[in-house]
Amino acid sequence: MALRIVECCVNCSACEPLCPSAAIHAATPYFVIDPAACDECLGHYDDPQCASICPIEGAIVDEMNLPLNPPGSLTGITPEMRAGFSPGSADHQEQHRSNDGCRGVL
Repeated sequence: MALRIVECCVNCSACEPLCPSAAIHAATPYFVIDPAACDECLGHYDDPQCASICPIEGAIVDEMNLPLNPPGSLTGITPEMRAGFSPGSADHQEQHRSNDGCRGVL
């Protein structure tokens, strides 16, 4: 019953101080969650605090390898929407102009 940080973590350090179990540690190439210490914030908070603060979709997964912040949950850009844009298309260029290219919440 432990969460895990995966390779899309950008080492922003936002999650480490929020963990009530002190289960998150800086590591290379990205942060890690000590599975023996992680209790998924049960008894502390309604939601895992690491996922609540994490600005990267898919960076924190559960024991079934499912992301706590799945694609589209933070940005509103679903995988289906993303698949409809190709980098050179006029639609993609217009979207890029309209949101300054930002797709995350960093």
